[in-house]
Amino acid sequence: MDPAARIHIPAQSGAALVLKQGQSMRVIDVEGEQVSDLLCFAQDDTQEVLSAGHTTDYNEKLFLSTGDVLYSNRSNPMLTIQHDDVGRHPLLYAPCSQAMFEHSYGAKEPHPNCHDNLLEGLAQYGITSSQISIPLNIFMNVTISEAGHINIKPPRSKVRDYIELRAEMDLIVAITACSAGACNNFHCTPIDVEIFEEA
Repeated sequence: MDPAARIHIPAQSGAALVLKQGQSMRVIDVEGEQVSDLLCFAQDDTQEVLSAGHTTDYNEKLFLSTGDVLYSNRSNPMLTIQHDDVGRHPLLYAPCSQAMFEHSYGAKEPHPNCHDNLLEGLAQYGITSSQISIPLNIFMNVTISEAGHINIKPPRSKVRDYIELRAEMDLIVAITACSAGACNNFHCTPIDVEIFEEA
């Protein structure tokens, strides 16, 4: 099946779109080892947003893959993972931000970041900075030690690996090609998105 639409997200940037109930979105790692943050809102009420807490609770796991459902802060299903080449996607990290680069890396100059890239795409829908919450960290490879320490490893995703998600309600979706070097094996690259109509 050919996609109804294609969106190319250059390295260290983002985009936002409307995804209707029943449509599917394929997020493709173009060159491999590239993380992508995905955040979504109910189209008819943007106070309803993807909830990492509800999603982790209802799936009873920290890492999502095929068959798992992403839930909103009102316990409603938002997206279902239909296909996954990688098999491990956390909801642990806030989108990288200028504040994060300053805190964690000692950045002195402005740095491209997922928070601003998400917000830039979402602003057209009236969504503000205070509504940006923890996204699905697509392709991010994270390990957790017995002591609870979180460690970022190079992504497992290879060239053209993808995850496909079906909308369970009408959504506003924002997605990035992450700007943080460490989680992308220190080489930021593009992300492609393909939209498919309900089969």
